[in-house]
Amino acid sequence: MGPDVPVALARESFSVLFAVGAPFMVALLIVGAVVGVLQAATQINDPVIGFLPRLLAGLAVAWAMGGWVVERLARFLALALERMTQAL
Repeated sequence: MGPDVPVALARESFSVLFAVGAPFMVALLIVGAVVGVLQAATQINDPVIGFLPRLLAGLAVAWAMGGWVVERLARFLALALERMTQAL
């Protein structure tokens, strides 16, 4: 196995990681910013009020995009295993 296969797999794994993680991070960032502004405006600094909306947003994104995430990760795993077996 030459050095080009692991480098290509690492590069593709980072692109899959960013594609899969981006919806979660964007949703959590938006909800966190909105909750932070509301907490600053109302001066209610209870940790549960900051945690619960982010938890619910993360669960909502996981529920909405879970099938796509699993399909994308499974496709990448199959491709990676195929490339590794061909390189040997």
